[in-house]
Amino acid sequence: MTASTASAASLEALMAEARACTRCADVLPLGPRPTFRASTTARLLIVGQAPGTRVHETGIPWNDRSGDRLRDWLQLDRDTFYDPGRIAIVPMGFCYPGRDRHGGDNPPRRECAPLWQARFRAAMPQVELTLLIGSHAQTWWLGALRQGRSMTETVADWRSMPAGFLPLPHPSWRNTAWLRRHPWFEAEVLPELRRRVHALMD
Repeated sequence: MTASTASAASLEALMAEARACTRCADVLPLGPRPTFRASTTARLLIVGQAPGTRVHETGIPWNDRSGDRLRDWLQLDRDTFYDPGRIAIVPMGFCYPGRDRHGGDNPPRRECAPLWQARFRAAMPQVELTLLIGSHAQTWWLGALRQGRSMTETVADWRSMPAGFLPLPHPSWRNTAWLRRHPWFEAEVLPELRRRVHALMD
C-alpha cells in the first residue's frame, strides 16, 4: 500500500466513523445526520458553523441561501464548490442543532468540535487555505488571537492571521446589515479571498 493509498484509507475510515456518530442523538431535534465533505486532495477547507434545516434535509452542505452568498463571495459555481477533490467542508457542528428562542439556529453542539476538528485537519495535510466562517470557527482555530475580540475585529484583522487561515463573517442573509455597515469587507477582503481561492482551483 502506498502512502497516498494509506492516507486515503485512513480518511475514509474517519469519515465512516463520523457519519455513524450518534453522540448527540438524544438532544438533536431532527436526529443525527452528520454533513461534511473531505478528501486527500482538497487544498481548500471551509469551516463553518452547523447545518441548517435545508442542509439537514438534503445532506448537502451549504445548500441554502447562505451557501448561495458564500459561492458568490468565492465566485465559484456549484460544480466546483461541491467537488470534494478541490474543496473540503468540515463544520464546527456536523448536525442541525435546532432553533433558539429568537428563531435563529442554535450554536453548534459543543461535543462535536473536540471529536472531529483536529482529526479531520490531521487527515488532510494537503490543505493550504482554511476559511474560518463565523465566530465559532474563529474561536476554535485562532485561540488566543481571537480572545477578547469580536467577530468584526477578527475579520478586520485578516492580514495578521496565521498563514493559511482567513476569517470571514457568516454569509447568512441575517448579516446583510453587517455587510452594509462594513463596506471594507467587500472592498478589501473579498478580492483577497477570491485571489487565494482561485489560486487553489487550478
